[in-house]
Amino acid sequence: MIRSAVTGVGAYLPERVVTNADLSEIVDTSDEWIRERTGIRQRHRAADDQPTSDLAVEAAKKALAAAGRTAAEVDLIVVATTTPDMTFPATASIVQRKIGAPTCIAFDVQAVCTGFVYAISVADGFVARGHAKCALVIGAEEMSKLMDWTDRSTCVLFGDGAGAVVLEPVEGQGTPADRGILGFSLRSDGTKTDLLYVDGGPSTTGTVGHLRMAGNQVFRHAVVNIAEAVTSAAANAGIAVDDVDWFVPHQANQRIIRGVGERLGLDENKVVSTVAEHANTSAASIPLALDAAIQDGRIKKGDLVLLEAMGGGLTWGACAFRL
Repeated sequence: MIRSAVTGVGAYLPERVVTNADLSEIVDTSDEWIRERTGIRQRHRAADDQPTSDLAVEAAKKALAAAGRTAAEVDLIVVATTTPDMTFPATASIVQRKIGAPTCIAFDVQAVCTGFVYAISVADGFVARGHAKCALVIGAEEMSKLMDWTDRSTCVLFGDGAGAVVLEPVEGQGTPADRGILGFSLRSDGTKTDLLYVDGGPSTTGTVGHLRMAGNQVFRHAVVNIAEAVTSAAANAGIAVDDVDWFVPHQANQRIIRGVGERLGLDENKVVSTVAEHANTSAASIPLALDAAIQDGRIKKGDLVLLEAMGGGLTWGACAFRL
């Protein structure tokens, strides 16, 4: 059978770093308050003239280089983002133009923080079925553009960045020992919209709006729902959670990461956490963390990796693959 394999990973973070101390100068907070509740030390912020597509392009170029591919070979681009350059065209189409990719399939996926997991599942449907041979899957966000800088419960949590992977078809035997994507579990519950949302949009207020969140309720839903999705994705992949070499969660909050790990009985040494350095970069957080763990040598070819995320919608999901 044909599987979709991750053949290259890349990431990009804007140059500007905003520390907790920096935020304490504009909102009533402190480094101690933020670290204790979230584990976050700093986050990156895009320049005013640096749209989301610019971040996505830099991550895409690095992923293509890591895969040994060029933009001329790309035949599918899926961008997961909740902060697009424009209402339309899709940010994926803008990325296509900027990297010089030929005419191909290009579109965005909007599932907020779960966007990258959704996007990689969509791309898998093209690659594993022979409709694409070199797919770029990108998570790119400028969450700083959605912040209410007077709301200390939310503005300290988020940052900007982008991560990307290249997916290519590989032959497998149809077993969990195969290289490539092995299984998914995707969920959405629209009745929980009021727990995490942006209070604006083209057809409602005609504005971009600001992010609003009921933090304690999101935390409770996250730990239970993510653990269920991870267990389901592992079952769909034909593996046990204990078999996983590396757990790469959405980097929302260190307490959530720890809570999910404990609920699943995961060895904390298997958990990749970059939330201290990146904060919550929504759909970009998983590929950013994945790239960090590959670059420092923790995640190696052949390792079994499990991804998970939860975001506004509420959406949540997990994906198991062998690098």
